[in-house]
Amino acid sequence: MTELVVRFGLSRLLRGVSQIIEGSERLMRGVLGSLPAGTWKAEDFLDDDGVRPGKIAIRVIFRNDPIRRQAEVDFTGTDAQVPGGINAVYAITWSAVFYVFRCLLPADAIATAGLMYPITVIAPEGTIVNAVAPAAVAGGNVETSQRIVDTLLKTLAQVIPGKIPAASAGTMNNLTIGGIDPRTGLPYTYYETIAGGLGGSPESAGASGHHAHMTNSLNTPVEALEYAYPFRVMRYALRRKSGGSGRNGGGDGIVREIELLGDAQVTLLADRRQTRPWGLEGGENGAAGKSTLIQDGAEQILPGKCTRELPAGSRLRIESPGGGGWGKA
Repeated sequence: MTELVVRFGLSRLLRGVSQIIEGSERLMRGVLGSLPAGTWKAEDFLDDDGVRPGKIAIRVIFRNDPIRRQAEVDFTGTDAQVPGGINAVYAITWSAVFYVFRCLLPADAIATAGLMYPITVIAPEGTIVNAVAPAAVAGGNVETSQRIVDTLLKTLAQVIPGKIPAASAGTMNNLTIGGIDPRTGLPYTYYETIAGGLGGSPESAGASGHHAHMTNSLNTPVEALEYAYPFRVMRYALRRKSGGSGRNGGGDGIVREIELLGDAQVTLLADRRQTRPWGLEGGENGAAGKSTLIQDGAEQILPGKCTRELPAGSRLRIESPGGGGWGKA
């Protein structure tokens, strides 16, 4: 910032920043002015919170006023915060709304706070989208944010039909592993998110094996993973036919199977194990995800959110969800 001030002068720099923010606001007001007036609703669900069984609802009411070029995104009716660690704070919810509306703008539009000046986000305190202390919130960023995006897109699909894609995988499939590396005797920790299928869109089929929406992790090559950690990758492939069928089918998820070469603690924080990524315009839902523990040849289906102390030789197979299909096949 100091270099920019020296180069342009403070007053010129401040004028430029203001113009960029005001330009973003004008772009968004233009979008809202092009949308019809009205109120639309949708809901979607998280599988559970990892502590208590039962689905958790996220509900969105979208109100648009094209004359004033203003809108409201209202989460009234969303379920209360829960004991498990998937509660989202207001900043996460605001960020997810920001992301969705940014996607309605041209790809080269600059993302600034001005985009949200015409949009009011209502998130009642004490709900899963605006949790208050002492709620556990670690998973709100990585999992609940995904479902907020899904629910808002589902709402907007009613407002601008033929423009919104079907649901993508809807989970980051967070996997953490920690223990003592038997090769070195030193402690290690490992954390990865596993990609899934993208939803089909009016223009094309969904891509397979991609991170979507609120996640952006890079792929770790098998060779690098096995070099750095006491793991053996037994399988890493696309999960064929996991995408929902449709005129433009959903992308396939991923199969990733890892064998532990030493004792370890494994934690999984994932969703879309009970619910499935929805299709649009007659497209089929994508396949739900599945997590399997394999020990001595026996397979056990794991909950989406769990921690296990596992001995060397255990295998963990993650099958990520496929995207929903778009349009009737």
